[in-house]
Amino acid sequence: MDWIMGVLSLCGYLITLALIPTILLQKKRHPSASISWILTIILLPGLGGILYLFFGINRVQRRSLSKERSNQSLAPKLPQVIQNQLLSMDGYLHFNRNMMRLAKNVGHTVPTFGNHVELLTDTNRTLGLIKQAILNAKSSIHLEYYIWQPDRSGTQIRDLLIEKAKAGIEVRFLYDGFGSLKLRHRFFKPMLEAGIEVAPFLPGATFRERWSINLRNHRKIVIVDGNVAFTGGMNIGDEYLGQTIELGFWRDTHLKIEGPEALQLQQVFAEDWFFATGVALTQYHYYPHPEPTGNVTAQTLLSGPEKDADVFLTIMFAAINEARESIQLTTSYFVPPESLTTALESAAQRGVHVKLLLSGKSANPSTVHAGRSYYDSLLDAGVEIFEYTKGILHSKTLAIDGCWSLVGTANFDFRSLILNFEVGLAIYDRKFAQRLIESTEKDILTATKITKVDWAKRRKITILKQNLCRLFAPVM
Repeated sequence: MDWIMGVLSLCGYLITLALIPTILLQKKRHPSASISWILTIILLPGLGGILYLFFGINRVQRRSLSKERSNQSLAPKLPQVIQNQLLSMDGYLHFNRNMMRLAKNVGHTVPTFGNHVELLTDTNRTLGLIKQAILNAKSSIHLEYYIWQPDRSGTQIRDLLIEKAKAGIEVRFLYDGFGSLKLRHRFFKPMLEAGIEVAPFLPGATFRERWSINLRNHRKIVIVDGNVAFTGGMNIGDEYLGQTIELGFWRDTHLKIEGPEALQLQQVFAEDWFFATGVALTQYHYYPHPEPTGNVTAQTLLSGPEKDADVFLTIMFAAINEARESIQLTTSYFVPPESLTTALESAAQRGVHVKLLLSGKSANPSTVHAGRSYYDSLLDAGVEIFEYTKGILHSKTLAIDGCWSLVGTANFDFRSLILNFEVGLAIYDRKFAQRLIESTEKDILTATKITKVDWAKRRKITILKQNLCRLFAPVM
C-alpha cells in the first residue's frame, strides 16, 4: 500500500513540474509572478499545480482579451462624454499637470472641472447617502459591486431597489460572480420579478466557471440618474458597517461625486454591463449634461488586465517619484511590487515625509505577514509606518504634497495593481487633499507606530513566517 501511495505522489509531483514550461512560455510584464508560481508548484507538490490551474494567468489573458474586444465594440456607440473637459492645464501646479498628462495617456480618460467630491469616512453615513440617492432617483440606478452580502444590509438596499423599479425607475445590478458568491436565485427572484436587470460580471457559481477566478471585478460603483455617483473601498454587507463580532469596527473611505465625473463612472458601468450582457447603454438620457456643482478638477481612472499598461501601478509609481514634500498612503493590503517599494524608499531618502497607514488585522493574515517583510528596508530609509489596530482598515488612498489625491478600490498589492478590474478618482485639489490628510492623521492617533528598535526584536520564527509569505506575494 505504501508503495502505491509513493508512486501516486511521484506521479503527481512530476505532473505539476510539467506545468513549469507552460508558465515560462507565457508572456508577462512581471516575471516575479512566474517565479512565484514555480516556487508554489515546487514547494507544494500537487496542491501547487491545482492552485496554478485555478489562478493561472493564462486564463486571465484570454478572458481579458474578450473584455478588450467588448470595450472596442462599444466605444463608437457611446455618446462622447466631454462635458466640462479640461482644455487647458494653465494655472495648475506643475505636479498636477504632469499627473493629468500621464493619466490621460495611460488611462485614456480626461480631467474635468466643475465637480463636487465629498470625502466619506464613516461607513454608516456612506450607506445612508447611497440609500438617499436611490430614494431620490428619477430615471435610472446602476450598481456594480465586488461583494454584496445577502444579509440585513444587502437585503435592505435590495428591497429599496425593488420599490424604485416598481415605481418605473430603470435599475441594473452588476455583481462579481466570485466576490458575491453567496448571492443565490432566492435573493435575485424578487428583483427580477420587479423588472430589475441583474448580471454577473463574470460567473463563479459552478466548478467550470471558477476556472476564471483570477479575473475579478473589484469595482464598487453606484450611479443615479447619471449625475450622482459613489465609488471607493466599501462593499455592501453588515461587516462593512462594523456589525459583526468577528471583524469589529470597519474603517473605509468612499466618495460621493456630483458633476461630469459621474458621467465618466456611468461610462465605466456601461462598458462593464456590455461585457457582461451584450447590451449597449448608449441612449443619451443616461448621460445628461451636468449642472455646475463645485470647483474640483478630477479624473476617473480604471484598470484591468485588458489594458496596455498597469494603470494604477504606473500612476502610483509616478506620483511617488514626483513627490517633493509628503506622501501619505493608506491601504488594507500592502504587498507591493518591488518598483513601488523602491519608489517609497527613495522618496524618504531624498527628504520627502513618507507615512504609511497599514492594516494590522485582516481577514487574510498571510497578506499581513507578507507586507511586514517589507518593513525593514522601508524603516531603514526613513519611512514612517503605522498599523491600524482599532479594527479593520479597508481604505485605499494616496495623498501627495497636499495637492493631489487618489481614492478608489485599488489596494497596494499585486492583485489590485495588475490583475483586478479597479476604479478610482484622481483629484487635483488642495482643499480635498487637506481633508484626506487630516482624516488619515486622525486615524494614525489610534494606530501603533512601528519603530526600528522594536522591529529588530522580532523572533526568528516570525521573520521566517513573514519572509516565507513574501515569496508568494505576486500571486496572493
